[in-house]
Amino acid sequence: MRKQVFGCLGVTLVLALTVSLVANVIFSGLLGGRGAGVLRLPARFDETLLQLPAGLDAEEALRVAQIDITGVIATDALLGGGESLVTRTKRALQQAVDDRRVAAIVIRIDSPGGEVTASDTIYHAVKQAAAKKPVIACMDSIAASGGYYIACAANKIVANESTWTGSIGVIVQTLGYNGLMEKAGLKMRVFRSGSFKDALGGHREMTPEEEKYVQDMVMQTYDRFVGIVSAARGIPVEELKNGVANGRIVSGADALRLKLVDRTGYIEDAWQLARETAGLQDSAVVFYSSPHASLLDVLTSIKADSAAKQRLEIDLSDRILPRLQPGRVYLLPEFMAH
Repeated sequence: MRKQVFGCLGVTLVLALTVSLVANVIFSGLLGGRGAGVLRLPARFDETLLQLPAGLDAEEALRVAQIDITGVIATDALLGGGESLVTRTKRALQQAVDDRRVAAIVIRIDSPGGEVTASDTIYHAVKQAAAKKPVIACMDSIAASGGYYIACAANKIVANESTWTGSIGVIVQTLGYNGLMEKAGLKMRVFRSGSFKDALGGHREMTPEEEKYVQDMVMQTYDRFVGIVSAARGIPVEELKNGVANGRIVSGADALRLKLVDRTGYIEDAWQLARETAGLQDSAVVFYSSPHASLLDVLTSIKADSAAKQRLEIDLSDRILPRLQPGRVYLLPEFMAH
C-alpha cells in the first residue's frame, strides 16, 4: 500500500514538472511568435560578499565593489546571457556608481588585450566612473596592451609582482596567400571603386603606398595609446617611445620600477587601497556577478540556440590564443597575434 502511495506521488510530481515546462515553452513561444517584444531592463548584478570586517552590517555597510574584466577584449565576445564584455562592464560600473553604499570600485583585470575600440570604450567608462568614485585597477596574471590601456583610466594601479603587463603598442595583421593561389592555378578577380579598397587583401602584394597608409593608421592609434599612458602615469611621451612603449612585456615588479603602476600586491591590497582612497577605515567588499537566469530565460535561450545552430561545436582555440580577424586593429602582445 505504501509503495503504491509513493508511486502515485512520484508520477504526480513528474506530471506537474512536465506541465510546468510545457507551459513555459508555450509561453515563450507565444511571446516570440507574436513579436510582442516585451521590454525590460537588464537585471542588476548579484553581489557576492567577499569580505566583511567584524562589527559591520552586510546590508548597510559602505562597500568596495569588485568588477572583473577577463579574457580577450572584443565587442562581439558574448558572455552569459548574450551580453558582450563591453556592455557588461559598462553596466556594472554604472550600477556601482549609482549605488550610494558603494564608496569605491576595484576592477580586476586578467586580459591580454584585444580590439582597440572595445578597449577604448571600456577605458572611457572606467574614466567616467573614476571621476565620481575612486577606482583601483588590480592586475592579475596578465594585463597587457588593451588590458593596460583600461588600467590607465583608474585612479591607482596595483600589480602582482609576477603579472605580465605593458605591451604598449598596436598590431594589425593580414594573411598573404597569393603565392599559394598561383601554385594552385587560381586567380582572384577583384572589382574595386578605389586603389586602396582591397589594400589588406591577401591575394596580392601590397604596394608601398598601401603599406605606408596602413602603417600611418597604426601609428595614429599608437600615439593615442602612448598619450593616454603619459597622461595617466606622468611620464613624458618621448621617454615612453624611447623606452618601454616599444611593445615589450614587463613583469609587475619591473612595471613598478618603470612607474607604470603605483604598487605591487594582491587583490586584498587593492581592496585596502580602495578603502584608503575613499577615506574609509573599514568596509565590506562585494563582487558583481551576473544574475541567475530564470527558467523562462533558460528555455528562451535554448529555443534561440536551437534555431541558430543545428550542431554542437566545441572549439577551445580562442580560449588558448585570441582569434584575430583580418582588418581589425588590436592592442595585443605580439606573441599572441599569431
